[in-house]
Amino acid sequence: MSSMRNAVQRRNHKERAQPEERKKWGLLEKRKDYKLRAHDHKAKQARLKVLKEKATERNPDEFSFGMMSSTVDKAGRKVTDRGNKSLNMDVVKLLKTQDAGYIRTLLQMVRKEREDLERRLVLEDDDVMVLKDGEDGKKAKHTVYVGRKEEQEDFDDDEWFGKGGEMPARARPNQEWVDEDEEDDNEQKPKKKLSKKQQEAQMLAQKEERAFMSKRERAQARAAAHLEAVKKRERDLMVVEEELENQRAKMQNTVGGVNKNGVKFKIRERKR
Repeated sequence: MSSMRNAVQRRNHKERAQPEERKKWGLLEKRKDYKLRAHDHKAKQARLKVLKEKATERNPDEFSFGMMSSTVDKAGRKVTDRGNKSLNMDVVKLLKTQDAGYIRTLLQMVRKEREDLERRLVLEDDDVMVLKDGEDGKKAKHTVYVGRKEEQEDFDDDEWFGKGGEMPARARPNQEWVDEDEEDDNEQKPKKKLSKKQQEAQMLAQKEERAFMSKRERAQARAAAHLEAVKKRERDLMVVEEELENQRAKMQNTVGGVNKNGVKFKIRERKR
């Protein structure tokens, strides 16, 4: 009989979905979801009940020998021993020396990388050049980008920036200072009409030049950002090295410091 009952097609019973007007509240809670939520709620209520009973029945004068060895911090939290063993002072000094050597090695690597980046930024290759003012680019106030090595060698500050005049709106190698007389002469000269093929070639050349300039500026911006990150890492490593040297000096009692109470102290010097 059971096999015949399973052979007959029966109706699929589907769970009721959330009504249309209540869809904003999310999925409709089923019985299995309610049972889980109710069980969790009852377990929390039972736990709270036990804690309340313990709090009401607690004896304020109770004592245990564990109170003699345990300590609490300023916030009232219990501080327990984690089983850590203090190292010998000689071992700690050796570890500090090894840490300082590792930091010094990293600092040398970062410093070399920074020098290589600065050298590449000042003079990269024949296609991408960067010219900086000041000695070795350290006192640079304005950066001018040129396209070829010959332009960099023939660069004239007075011709580009002028003598007391306004600076160009955008530092590009194709911008030049033009006098008013030269502009009048250019206006009087009749412009030669270019053919359609020449106009298309000129537009294509201008488009390629703009694309090249944009690509070069992006590459130089990425290189400048990388250089700034390397400089920041170098400064951080220098701070770490200085802190390690200070710690080693304090351990050897060669410099003063601050004790655990925040009081500054100095090492006593022998009277001369």
